[in-house]
Amino acid sequence: QVQLVESGGGSVQAGGSLRLSCAASGYTYAGNCMGWFRQAPGKEREEFAAIYTVGGSTYYADSVKGRFTIFQDNAKNTVYLQMNSLKPEDTAMYYCAAGFRSPGGSWANRFWGQGTQVTVSS
Repeated sequence: QVQLVESGGGSVQAGGSLRLSCAASGYTYAGNCMGWFRQAPGKEREEFAAIYTVGGSTYYADSVKGRFTIFQDNAKNTVYLQMNSLKPEDTAMYYCAAGFRSPGGSWANRFWGQGTQVTVSS
């Protein structure tokens, strides 16, 4: 079983920045990707950033491209999300995920963290 623990959420004004962390632990992790998803009230959970653990290739949804950066520290089994120029519409519960991700964006054997709240006020 893989455990994922997110941290770094909070409240910030529009235009501000936050950095989220996701630390992975447990048995030897079998997967090729870690990603960030978010879910706003009344909406579906959506993937918006991912990073392949070997090679470091990244994916960003258009809604965050140019504002958010995903990066990893493999020695610490930790993935980070630097969020800049935050907008009120970024308000959501943010979840870390780990598993197998295809180039087309499909996930398999995915583990989830418990989530961390991000609130952006105008």
